[in-house]
Amino acid sequence: MKTPKTILIVEDNFKNLKLCRDLLDLKGHLVLEATDGEEGINLARLHKPDLIVMDIQLPVFDGIKATGILRGKPETKNIPIIAFTAFAMKGDEERFLENGFDGYIPKPIDTRKFADQVEAYLYTDNSLNTD
Repeated sequence: MKTPKTILIVEDNFKNLKLCRDLLDLKGHLVLEATDGEEGINLARLHKPDLIVMDIQLPVFDGIKATGILRGKPETKNIPIIAFTAFAMKGDEERFLENGFDGYIPKPIDTRKFADQVEAYLYTDNSLNTD
């Protein structure tokens, strides 16, 4: 069995947050929750999760700005951050990668695949997390 990890979900839609949390809980992961970009930054700095799943449209700081702030801090710059958004237009994934994200999971999620999609960023040799 894979070692459980700490995952921070930054999502302002309660139903999406609960669904993602429940799916990752079933895989045995510790899930931290934030509902705006500022709270996400603070939790990431405090807990240094193994991965962050970041919505793009968030109150206070949007996901792109929050990711930029996290990338600028020594204690959080190497945490993998996955864009989690309903933006599914051509070129959006490339835009997110150019803005410091390590990957992209579109909404709505496939509940049968979501946890495996997240874990793909946790258990790879090319993870940026060097801790």
